[in-house]
Amino acid sequence: MLPNLTLVVQFIAFFAVAWLVMKFGWPPIMAAIEERQRKIAEGLAAADRSQKDLAQAQDKANEALKEARLKANEIIEQAHQRANQIVDAAKNEAVAEANRQKALAEAEIAAAANRAREELRRQVSVLAVAGAEKLLRKEIDAAAHKALLDDLASQLAKAS
Repeated sequence: MLPNLTLVVQFIAFFAVAWLVMKFGWPPIMAAIEERQRKIAEGLAAADRSQKDLAQAQDKANEALKEARLKANEIIEQAHQRANQIVDAAKNEAVAEANRQKALAEAEIAAAANRAREELRRQVSVLAVAGAEKLLRKEIDAAAHKALLDDLASQLAKAS
């Protein structure tokens, strides 16, 4: 065989195969490549959307956490205020109870003092009657009268 003829036949066979590949093989390969590119682009877009959604979700979560902390601080502050109110109310109630107890004690002391005064008056009146009786039984002279009065005064001083 002639080398030129072989070269020409190989050249024709190469172009025939190239034409067949370009006519029947190339469009499906290009379609597959384009489909793959489209899927990659969609995947990248979805990843971008996912990152944006994640950032938005994190922002919302941070905002919700911030609001929850503020609300918790408000609740804690209200609890402190309520505790202070309860403590103040308890103090006021304790002061009122102490004042009531003090008033009761003062009233009891006053009643005891009145009873003591009445007992003292009763004893004084008994002593006065007894002294008057002694005066009337004895002879009325100035010395005896003075002695009885002195005795009565000393008994009154002892009773006080």
